[in-house]
Amino acid sequence: MRSLPSYPDLRSFLDWCLQAGQLKALTDPVSLRHQMTAVHRAVLEANGPVLRFDHPANADGSAAKMPVVVNLFGTAERVAAGLGVTCDELDDLGTFLAALKSPAPPDGFRDALSRWPMLKAAMATRPKVVKSAPVQQVALDGAQVDLGVIPVQTHWPGDVGSLITWPVVLTRPYTSVTQDIAAYNAGVYRAQVLDRDRLIMRWLPHRGGAAHHKSWARQGEKTPVAIVLGADPATLLSAALPLPETVSELTFAGALNGLRPQLVQARTIPLMVPANAEIILEGWVSPSETAPEGPFGDHTGYYNPAEPFPVMNVTAITHRKDPIYLSTYTGRPPDEPAIIGGVFNRLALPTIQSQIPEIRDLWLPPAACSYRIAVVSIHKRYPGQARRVMMALWGMLPQFSYTKMIVVVDADIDPRNWDDIAWVMATRMDPVRDVMLVENTPMDYLDFASPQPGLAGKMGIDATTKIDGETSRDWGDVMKISDNDATFAADLISRLMPELKS
Repeated sequence: MRSLPSYPDLRSFLDWCLQAGQLKALTDPVSLRHQMTAVHRAVLEANGPVLRFDHPANADGSAAKMPVVVNLFGTAERVAAGLGVTCDELDDLGTFLAALKSPAPPDGFRDALSRWPMLKAAMATRPKVVKSAPVQQVALDGAQVDLGVIPVQTHWPGDVGSLITWPVVLTRPYTSVTQDIAAYNAGVYRAQVLDRDRLIMRWLPHRGGAAHHKSWARQGEKTPVAIVLGADPATLLSAALPLPETVSELTFAGALNGLRPQLVQARTIPLMVPANAEIILEGWVSPSETAPEGPFGDHTGYYNPAEPFPVMNVTAITHRKDPIYLSTYTGRPPDEPAIIGGVFNRLALPTIQSQIPEIRDLWLPPAACSYRIAVVSIHKRYPGQARRVMMALWGMLPQFSYTKMIVVVDADIDPRNWDDIAWVMATRMDPVRDVMLVENTPMDYLDFASPQPGLAGKMGIDATTKIDGETSRDWGDVMKISDNDATFAADLISRLMPELKS
């Protein structure tokens, strides 16, 4: 499925960005405290390139020891490239991934041969274990461990301290063994730096890392954890994807990348880690010790309050001889997570359609924190169908459990066009008949509008054309210029007013 090269590490992807004119090196000193976030946000909002800060400055003005890369996935084009495709090929990749998750049995030898790319992708999920690795060229352990060597940003004026924002956190359950890679979970959980060898690991209760931690804590044991900084793009994006709990992100990254992931034994903990990463933080998360994490600026555009989360003691830092630190910020959209979410929206559509076939298209507006609102267009055939689709999305697909509002529109409406949405809300929706409210449903506890943390209402709005059984009135006919007249007008305008040609 890949039309672009595979990227075995972050550096190979940065080389591609440079060749594509999408990487800019900044030689001026820029402070890790607030300034870097301000520069990053301005460039992201301008659809700008990846930035490499060659001279990041610590809060005290001293020079940091590593360059910092930000805005890696600041455009949909680079997110797609990280997956190995162009934006035009995202829909095909989504269809391929849906088939990979639920493949149909082959119909004869010719059909089996046609599925060779799928077989190749499946084979690429098998990791390869190596004995030496670039990420272990330099190893600091014991008294040498000092998180101060890593140029971790303080992003927002109200942040309590410095925050690692692009870590791929590796864990495994208590019942597994080190070599059982399929049991690993890779998640992106932010980590607050406490001091030279301690972090706060912020993983929410429903996430895989928290579940693994609980399995160790029940035995009174500390949890081995590896924090991967600067992984290859396929691993970074796999860790962010809402994959089923039974799918290992590390092995799935192999299918995305078209390469077998290379892993090496960590030095001080019983975990395998990506051999070609930039930096690895090894350590143990306490079964009982917590510390107040936050406040920090979050994807909602607000600061979240301080809350207790588990403490990780760092036992080793390993890195390349000349490491690069990958960072980002989170805040009110646009930010990189929102842009990644938009691409994942397209990738997930074929899988969603396989479970709810009448869905034509679906949009999660990035401005609505990427998942709080969904607009769905359907091929409507029977009364009550819009409500059935709402309940199917909330109940069948876990990624919509935190979506507080679903608007259902007809297939003639572009769900990504706010003008279309406003028109059908005004002309096809009655507030009493067409609004469905549900109480006490799961919700992201960062939603300050919720009456109770973790519990909130949901709203479904049926903005479809009403048919027999849903209304007793005759429905109006939509006004539309004929195709012939539209073609005539376009040709005339292109000849007489070429400056108006889109």
